[in-house]
Amino acid sequence: MLCFVNAKTSCRKFVLLTATALVTATLAGCSAGTSKMTTGSIPKMSKPITEMNASELSRAAESVGKAYEKNPKDRQAGLNYANLLRMTGRNDQALAVMQQVAIFHSSDREVLAAYGKSQAAAGQLQQALGTIQRAQTPDRPDWRLKSAEGAILDQLGRSEEARGRYREALDLKPNEPSVMSNLGMSYLLARDLRTAETYLRSATQQPGADSSVRQNLALAIGLQGRFAEAEQIARQELSAEQAEANVAYLRSMLSQQNSWKQLAKNDDNNTN
Repeated sequence: MLCFVNAKTSCRKFVLLTATALVTATLAGCSAGTSKMTTGSIPKMSKPITEMNASELSRAAESVGKAYEKNPKDRQAGLNYANLLRMTGRNDQALAVMQQVAIFHSSDREVLAAYGKSQAAAGQLQQALGTIQRAQTPDRPDWRLKSAEGAILDQLGRSEEARGRYREALDLKPNEPSVMSNLGMSYLLARDLRTAETYLRSATQQPGADSSVRQNLALAIGLQGRFAEAEQIARQELSAEQAEANVAYLRSMLSQQNSWKQLAKNDDNNTN
């Protein structure tokens, strides 16, 4: 979900937070939009977690947490619990859960990927990068891990390496919208807003593109000052509450027009 940026100096920090969210979306092995967490003895969710509001997420975390407490060795319960903890901002606790899950499932690629995701969300970027690289296997490379590695490299300021990983991921999974979105956000980090928009718009046109991809496109368009268009995109396929939160962010940028104009000016200077 988009959030308010106060000034030019906050832009990179904000986009880095967005990139952390992309790590969350690409590491788990299934898209956030389709995960309903209905495995085994784990409590069934009434709707996808991406459609839940804060109180619903909190209740879901409590319910799944009880299943995890009954059996900390349950792989899926641990994965689901850590995911919900991250979505409610409890990153340190999510990391602690995944540390335990990784002990019991040390050779499981999905577990290692989720562990890396938790490390990244907790700010342990170098450790996360090492975990993701260990989870990858040269003989059977995983496009999700390639994309996740790219997102972490972007957060470390290694944009050229990051884009190389995204393109490797696209070689393995052509036109995958989450990877194309990550690539677009990489250019957004570099304040190349036009290139970012090109990739993000293309990502939204691919089958399987979820709401998060469209929200990233709204951000790229909003940063260029096209607020009406960005607002229209921000409202698509979201609950009324989520749509209003995103639109409130985009509208808040109107009060920072000088900052965004400076961003656009810098973008022009970088691309000329």
